[in-house]
Amino acid sequence: MKEPISQDIKELQNLTEQHRPVLERAIQALHERTFFSQYPEHPSPAVYGEGADQAGLEKYQSLLGKPYEELLQSGAEGWAGQEESPYNQENLGITYPTFSVDTLVARGQAAFHVWRKLSPLERATILIESLERMKARFYEIAHATMHTTGQAFMMSFQASGPHAADRALEAIAAGYEEQTRFPEHQVWEKPMGKFNLKLNKSWKAVPKGLGLVVGCSTFPTWNTVPGMYASLVTGNPVIVKPHPKGVLPIAIVIAELQKVLVEYGLDPNICQLAVDPDDRLITKDLAEHEAIKLIDYTGGTSFGNYLEDLKGKTVFTEKAGVNSIILDSVEDLDKVVQNLAFSLTLYSGQMCTAPQNFFIPANGITVAGEQMPYEEVVAKLAEAVKGLVNNPKAGPHVLGAIQNPLTQQRVQDLEKGNGRSVLSTCDVANPGFANARICTPVIYEVEAAEKDLYSQELFGPIALIIKTKNTQESIQLAQEMAMQHGAISCGAYTTDPAVKEEIMDQMGLAGTPVSFNLTGGIYVNQNASFSDFHVTGGNPAGNASFTNPEFVIKRFTWVGFREPAAN
Repeated sequence: MKEPISQDIKELQNLTEQHRPVLERAIQALHERTFFSQYPEHPSPAVYGEGADQAGLEKYQSLLGKPYEELLQSGAEGWAGQEESPYNQENLGITYPTFSVDTLVARGQAAFHVWRKLSPLERATILIESLERMKARFYEIAHATMHTTGQAFMMSFQASGPHAADRALEAIAAGYEEQTRFPEHQVWEKPMGKFNLKLNKSWKAVPKGLGLVVGCSTFPTWNTVPGMYASLVTGNPVIVKPHPKGVLPIAIVIAELQKVLVEYGLDPNICQLAVDPDDRLITKDLAEHEAIKLIDYTGGTSFGNYLEDLKGKTVFTEKAGVNSIILDSVEDLDKVVQNLAFSLTLYSGQMCTAPQNFFIPANGITVAGEQMPYEEVVAKLAEAVKGLVNNPKAGPHVLGAIQNPLTQQRVQDLEKGNGRSVLSTCDVANPGFANARICTPVIYEVEAAEKDLYSQELFGPIALIIKTKNTQESIQLAQEMAMQHGAISCGAYTTDPAVKEEIMDQMGLAGTPVSFNLTGGIYVNQNASFSDFHVTGGNPAGNASFTNPEFVIKRFTWVGFREPAAN
């Protein structure tokens, strides 16, 4: 692989000037925490071009049933692929090049000594350019996401396209800022009376080495790119190991990045895709390899705990959580249950931020100053969910499809277990996909004492109503669940300032962000780039938060150099 030459450097300098305003605006957004999005979330022809949707669909369809050959990773040692569309339950037929762990690591180590020598600005520039290339393929990525995860098209477009690109840009901005926080050079002078001590000092942000990013099946780009780009911007090459059922969306992103790298005279193996076949899984072998210094992971708690326990690694995890809703008092219950019904139904509850445990006092809640019985509150929530899923214009597009058959089985198994059924799953047809794997939300009522039933994540469209003595017990149980089992989100409804303060205090101690009194078009599931910290790292749901400073500064080390300065 050729080293950067003068023409490459000149072109990179031009690119740096082109993207510098984007980088500076992103850094500003990190500090302001106000709304900022570099990539518009609405698939408007004015932004993305006339006919872009149809072109993206056709490009996606052209990839089906073939080897994926866009990656610039030469010398494939095999081919593998096992993705299946939750909408038609058919195999995509796409295979990807596979490589041994030794090959991936050796190529990554070689690329390290090229990538680390670029300045933070040069790395940030190349990475921003890759996002601009990704932007041109948002529609294609959306169809790829839809048919690997089961997300509806609009969510697929937003989550895997603009929102993912914004999260990647956020990581780039944070990484660049932390690497340029201190001066590169300084003349240090200490008065000593009749003379001064004088030293020339310099500092370097030295990357830690090869990174591994382990993706998940439900959000194959949104959950992958923050760690991927955080490692890259800080000078660490990465090996991206996607979930076997969710490869194509992130493969497209990596292919675009590799093209940019090569265009500027760099090694495409700075970012590698590592796909493993069923009979030769490589995630553990990669994670345990001594050359892997950084690991980013999204997925189940058990494997996440294993990764966190590995010696000699810096590990960033997002694992399972038990998310709560605390109901105390509201002004308009109809608006509240409509909001909660959407949160439960969105992507069939297959989101790490989806609510699961609903804590409601036995004597009900206050609605516009009047006490409403517990039974009526529960009934209204169930009716709101039923109304949404049975709405032919909205239900199928909000529900999407079930990514993993095991999620559907979990719902069916729950119906055979304990708890009083408040709402059972029902048949809903998707007008565009007759064979779509669909499972509508179920709601069960359990007692507060039955902690074994609600102290674990029941991934999918499952809601548990927990009847408590009062709001104080609701808060105490929500905090306990978060502290002992983890939580990524919490929703609370109260018109009492003192209760609100108590919830903020107790859930804050549990490292859990709280959304208060949401109605209308904003939901507890949603996190905004450049404003909301996704996961806090403050409870068992994960040890990292993107994107805060710790998410990037642990990927490099400050090293100082000094020598006597001439007088």
